[in-house]
Amino acid sequence: MDRTSGDRTSGDRTSGDGTAAARWEQALAAWGIPEHILARAPQSPWIHPVALFVATGQEPDTPSHRAAREVLPAGGTVLDVGCGGGRAAFALTPPAARVVGVDHQQSMLDSFGAAAAERGVEHVEVLGDWPDVAAVTPEADVVVSHHVAYNVAALAPFGLALSAKARRRVVLELPVRHPLSRMAPLWQRFWDLDRPLGPTARDAADVLREAGLAVRLDEWDDPAPPREAAVDPAEQVRYTRVRLCLPADRDPEVAAALAELGPPGPRRLATISWDV
Repeated sequence: MDRTSGDRTSGDRTSGDGTAAARWEQALAAWGIPEHILARAPQSPWIHPVALFVATGQEPDTPSHRAAREVLPAGGTVLDVGCGGGRAAFALTPPAARVVGVDHQQSMLDSFGAAAAERGVEHVEVLGDWPDVAAVTPEADVVVSHHVAYNVAALAPFGLALSAKARRRVVLELPVRHPLSRMAPLWQRFWDLDRPLGPTARDAADVLREAGLAVRLDEWDDPAPPREAAVDPAEQVRYTRVRLCLPADRDPEVAAALAELGPPGPRRLATISWDV
């Protein structure tokens, strides 16, 4: 594990002028899909299949879970922002006895609520985008937000709103590099489109430090198998094709491209945490 709290060389960070927040926003904007490609998409490419986010109860212990657990009191409350099916929250029950899930997708909240009921855990669900729904979201001992940061252009307000709801600690988890980086060869193959290299988890930490948060950054290798391994291969092809803005009749080509790409390897992840 690589724990960092001070400076890194410029080669580890997204370059450019302006504040860390501005560089982060610009780097994320570069991931946008050009209009001429979006115009040909049969449906929105911004999909998040629920099957990839279901809490199975088999998730391994990680630095992110340990960072949250070490300050979580017995019977405490966890707020999970961008909760999906609740993988981050339910890794903390026990010691937590109450979980609050926030997500903008109702199907994710349905999965979250069902998982809480199965575990006999008190639960609350809040539908909407963060921090828009912060005012109607309960406080918690620990606030977690896993695999959300790369969807957030305004990361500083996002992080500050998390802090405002935490009584003890905030824990973010994210890949060291953009989670769609693996698809870069596919974009090149089907659309002759180059994808960006940044931003990175260290850029995210820079933004949050710039906002006045005393963050810690840990980088580590994910011990869990890739989420895609649990999904039917035909479904993998389907959601990859949708994300590539291609019609259904291109499924055989997408399947061949995924076979050539090979199975995803171990992910390098990061935990960004701070006390409040």
